[in-house]
Amino acid sequence: MKNIILAFFSLLSINIIAQEININKSLKGFDKYMSNVLTDWNEPGAGVAIIHNGELVFVKGYGYRDYGNKLPVTKNTLFQIASNTKLFTTIAAGMLVEKGVFNWDKPLTESVPELQFYNDFLNSNVTLRDMLGHKTGISRHDMIWFQSDFSRKELFERIKYLEPSIPLRQDFIYNNLMYTAVGYSIELRTGKTWEEYVKENIFTPLEMNNTVFSIDEMQKSSDHGVPYNEIKDTTLLYKIPLKEDGAGVGPAGAIITSLDDLSHWVIALMKDGKYKNKEVIPASIINETLKPGIAFRNSDLEEKGYKEKLNSTYGMAREIEIYKGNVLTKHGGAMPGFHSQVIILPYDDIGIITFSIGDHGASLGNTIIAYNLVDRLLGLKQTDWNGRLLADHLKRKEMGKKARAQVGFDNVKGTSPTHNINDYLGTYVNEVYGEFIIGKENDSLYFNFRRTILPLQHYHYNRFDTPNDEILGKWSINFSVSPQGEISTAVISIDEGQVTFNKKTDESLSSPEILNLYTGTYEYAGSEFELKIKDNKLTMLGTTDEVLIPYKKHIFKVEKFDDMQIEFTEKNNKISGLKYKAPSGIFECKKIK
Repeated sequence: MKNIILAFFSLLSINIIAQEININKSLKGFDKYMSNVLTDWNEPGAGVAIIHNGELVFVKGYGYRDYGNKLPVTKNTLFQIASNTKLFTTIAAGMLVEKGVFNWDKPLTESVPELQFYNDFLNSNVTLRDMLGHKTGISRHDMIWFQSDFSRKELFERIKYLEPSIPLRQDFIYNNLMYTAVGYSIELRTGKTWEEYVKENIFTPLEMNNTVFSIDEMQKSSDHGVPYNEIKDTTLLYKIPLKEDGAGVGPAGAIITSLDDLSHWVIALMKDGKYKNKEVIPASIINETLKPGIAFRNSDLEEKGYKEKLNSTYGMAREIEIYKGNVLTKHGGAMPGFHSQVIILPYDDIGIITFSIGDHGASLGNTIIAYNLVDRLLGLKQTDWNGRLLADHLKRKEMGKKARAQVGFDNVKGTSPTHNINDYLGTYVNEVYGEFIIGKENDSLYFNFRRTILPLQHYHYNRFDTPNDEILGKWSINFSVSPQGEISTAVISIDEGQVTFNKKTDESLSSPEILNLYTGTYEYAGSEFELKIKDNKLTMLGTTDEVLIPYKKHIFKVEKFDDMQIEFTEKNNKISGLKYKAPSGIFECKKIK
């Protein structure tokens, strides 16, 4: 009863504080403001929606949804909302919490034993709230999913390879893959894909009839956004190819919607989960998303003296902050060429949605427009967010131009590759990031990664670099030579550090039929040891097992010792023994059974 009374007075206080807003008065001069900021940032287009008293009271497009064809932004233009998808996934998971399938604060592995983290400690401690609140301590590793062809299941299974960067719950580390894991967990426990579950339980009851999950579906619409960016070091705009940026990571950022459709979602969030007087989302779930999990530094105040935004905390897929004494919740979203922001002022009954096109003007979509609207709607003195952030942007742009002019500072002149160009060709693989191909065309190497092919130019020794691609940037690949004198690995800086890719051998050498040929008991100077297949790998059993990696026909490398090899001998079409080859010599062993 006490909780009911407190909830009643809490709602009553909101109704007392909330005031009617005069849209026409509040937005006086806003159209001109939008024209100016779009020009300042060289942005093709943007869109704005305002919700008040449970209704969409203002919606308007500015500039072009398709800059090349000069097609205008409308209330129905489809935009990728990217990470604003995360709250949908959180709410969907919350619905399963309400049903007793999941629990916010117990290890998720109790409900989803298929989920495995890097170690037993994480398996026994990481909760749903940790994953949705970015508190696992595991770094982003976005290049695992970005424009990859990994399925959601494959991404889910890669979680176990991700070593934490910091201890659990120590600080905030944004991680899209945790949302992927939660989305796949929903599928495992319901038998429905994340898309099916979200559409059935959220989109349909909220009448979000034009909202989709894929670029293919988006392009079927006659009214969708087309991303444009500035070419580096210029103000020239170019059209970004629309690509599926990783369907597997959909629960973290796949939703594509319009200002009109998304307003239905915001109305439900503002009305305790109700839409058209019907409960779609239990209010208890919405409240859980707003519980503070991690506190942020007041970095704007500490570094620049800005006092407007203070004491931000992160709940689950929502940030809560005090803006000029007013409580607001927010979350942004960013995909190549698309940016979004959703702000709700719960004590003022105001919701704001902003979309924008162009990565160079990301601040326009996620800060400048949204906070200008907050100032206007609350009748506050307008902070010059545009002036502040534009000045920083122009400085960064100039610094970037100067930095790129100094490329090649560490080049060692007069060096050459150690091997013939053909020796570098092949497929290189990493168990987490997948594969890339080094190919050859017209006597020059190229780098083929994630459906993008970039030429490679020799830099020095065994290092080859790509050009600085507008979308994927510059890649530097350093090849290594094995103790046997062959090109064996390639090292690339990805995400949080250097990642080693091993040159792939013939896959047929790893087939169970082939590996079984080598299993059995071997003898050396009166001692016996056994080879078995363990975890799908040929393994030499002992106090510490030695995994053998297929290299060539009848030849394996020892996983832990790159300078050691095992070559199997054959007699009468059967494996008769092996030679253990080490720098100290060759040791012959006989197969006895």
